Amino acid sequence: MSATPQKPTAENKVKLSDIAKQTGYSLATVSKALNGKADISDTARRTIDKALKDSGYVRRISPERKQQTIEVVFRDFETIWALEVLRGIIRETKQHGINVMVAESGDRQHPDSAWVEGLIERHPIGAILVFSNLTEKERDLFKSHNIPFVVFDPSGSPTLDDLSVQADNWTGSVIATRHLLELGHKRIGIITGPDEMLCSRARLDGYSAVLAERGIPTSPELIAEGDFTTPGGYEGAMALLEDEHNRPTAIFAGSDLQAMGVYEAARQLKIRIPEDLSVIGFDDIQTSAYMGPALTTVRQPLQDMASTATRMIIDTTEGRTIQKRVILSTSLVVRDSTRRLTHAKA
Repeated sequence: MSATPQKPTAENKVKLSDIAKQTGYSLATVSKALNGKADISDTARRTIDKALKDSGYVRRISPERKQQTIEVVFRDFETIWALEVLRGIIRETKQHGINVMVAESGDRQHPDSAWVEGLIERHPIGAILVFSNLTEKERDLFKSHNIPFVVFDPSGSPTLDDLSVQADNWTGSVIATRHLLELGHKRIGIITGPDEMLCSRARLDGYSAVLAERGIPTSPELIAEGDFTTPGGYEGAMALLEDEHNRPTAIFAGSDLQAMGVYEAARQLKIRIPEDLSVIGFDDIQTSAYMGPALTTVRQPLQDMASTATRMIIDTTEGRTIQKRVILSTSLVVRDSTRRLTHAKA
């Protein structure tokens, strides 16, 4: 008479490590089969499924995680920039059958506490915080509920234990400023982002470092603080361009959205781009190539950054070792909004 599989009891509980030993597959592969992952062979899946069934292993679905979801929190979701980020996240989650939930909450430093409390109740597999970060107490809360989070383009310096993704803002600013200097511009204005944001300070530092490298002092009158929006770029440009006899010959806008504001200010002041004013942006959002003239900009790989942040959450939940802080490179995209300065203007 053949023996029937013994049901597991409190004293005789089947572990996944036992199934791994029995089948000869790794613990990771057994876990993938158990959780219905697609990236294992049919043979491995059938063998592991049979061993699980024969052992009496009962698959349990946590009531907290009936659906796999990643939550993304923005301060606001009104810009093309935010859409680019979301596209990168969806590009990655589609490959893994994961849902995405988007929320608007808080400011650049911190999401609303109500969102944090709600997220703990919803219990997604992870969260992506755009700009903002968590308090120490909230970090502990996320950790105790096994919810990893990634800070996307952190507004401040992330802690050593935080997962974060950002672009190389300093180098991006350096190559933008050098491009303008190589075109003969020496009087270069800059419209920064908010001073409290890490990326804003990095871009201003890169700009100042290149000017110092060429022996050109940084002039406060050529620096306007913006907020990475089109209205902020417009206001900054009007401040820089209002003195007709003391205008910069080029403006480095801290974002493509701000560059749009520069274009509008120039139009109102009857300043031609690039004949009278060279303009360079930062981000390379989709619309930058279709501006009139097409915008020279620093490409920040927003979709790749967002995909990377998503993979960091997936890898963490699946027990892989990951790099905690990722910085992706930036590059210059030269189009039609920058031009060599003529001798007459020099």
